[in-house]
Amino acid sequence: MDRSSHSRFRRLAPVAAVAAVAALTLAGCSSSSGGKKAEEGGSNASAGKATTPRMTVALVTHQSAGDTFWDIVRKGAQAAADKDNIKLVYSNDPNAGNQANLVQNAVDQKVDGIALTLAKPDAMKGVIAKATSAKIPVVGLNSGVSDWKKLGLMEFFGQDETVAGEAFGKKLNEVGAKKAVCVIQEQGNVGLTQRCDGVKKTFSGTTETLYVNGTDMPSVKSTITAKLKQDSGIDYVVTLGAPFALTAVQSVSDAGSKAKIATFDLNKQLTGAIQKGTIQFAVDQQPYLQGYLAVDSLWLYKNNGNYSGGGEQPVLTGPAFVDKSNVDRIAEFAAKGTR
Repeated sequence: MDRSSHSRFRRLAPVAAVAAVAALTLAGCSSSSGGKKAEEGGSNASAGKATTPRMTVALVTHQSAGDTFWDIVRKGAQAAADKDNIKLVYSNDPNAGNQANLVQNAVDQKVDGIALTLAKPDAMKGVIAKATSAKIPVVGLNSGVSDWKKLGLMEFFGQDETVAGEAFGKKLNEVGAKKAVCVIQEQGNVGLTQRCDGVKKTFSGTTETLYVNGTDMPSVKSTITAKLKQDSGIDYVVTLGAPFALTAVQSVSDAGSKAKIATFDLNKQLTGAIQKGTIQFAVDQQPYLQGYLAVDSLWLYKNNGNYSGGGEQPVLTGPAFVDKSNVDRIAEFAAKGTR
């Protein structure tokens, strides 16, 4: 996309609405499985399917193995792809250099659009420039709200992690927490760092940061357990993803700790834990919506020249709190794998 086109389309009105989602049948490739196709199913009511020419869109994320958060992102992305007559090609790698290579592969394949995450923005700068030079539209989702514009992305869909962290800190004040440990599962991930920094900014108690290896869940469990045994004053464990919150439940038990657990992000098991009271609350950034809007935005750009947010502002999908007061309603959708 040349600079003049970019400026011209930025003046167009933002997207007012998106259509209802279609049946979910996910087929993609993952770098962690050597390109092996994966399928995930689900069903939703359909409001029709686009008759526009077939497009190919690459969705490239920093997903780590076993992180169920991304299953929800992919379902949303595939729902939009099904509706919009798009072939969706999914790939992922938590290593920033490898993720950049996956984006380069998409550029080489001359896809019609790319949606990507910016967990480590500096590593993506060069390949985004190459995509732009090749006139391939690129949008961001999930991580990178502070960097998407300066890297030249057209649009961004996700949560402002600093704002979410600050809201989380205020929530800890409301529930009477005094000392929290914020567990980061991936060093160097700017979004995770922003979450913990936001918590520290507004939480009136004491906050410590604990780094764990998010790709090794037994290690996550033992590291949190050791921390809780070392410091009995910790009354809240703050995790940054649903699987880590569920593991922290085991750590609290193993440590004989009285600490409570709260987290960022949801999945089906997490909503069940909130219903049971083993986890107090969670921040929902609506990953399904992130995947859906990112893919749908590329169809809208190609077929109608639209920019969500006018190309100037991100489209925020969170934060929203889920606790015992509203978890039953959210759990209905989480059971379908879409929240």
